[in-house]
Amino acid sequence: MTQLQITLDEQLLHQLFLGNSKESGMNILLETILNQVLKAQAGEQVSAEKYERSEARTDYRNGSYPRQLKTRVGTLSLNVPACA
Repeated sequence: MTQLQITLDEQLLHQLFLGNSKESGMNILLETILNQVLKAQAGEQVSAEKYERSEARTDYRNGSYPRQLKTRVGTLSLNVPACA
């Protein structure tokens, strides 16, 4: 099982604690975490990070595409990596 290190920036934390009239802080936090998890899973599937050349590479990356995910906290905009 892979361990992930999630990175949150200062602006995200301000939105989470101070709130934003357009989107809730929880919505933004969940969206950020899920996008980072998707990116990490793509790296694990391909056996190489983005732009990395490796003998262990099993596939290649083919960009990403936007998808909307409806949840209880609102609609999340995710960037789903395309691997082939």
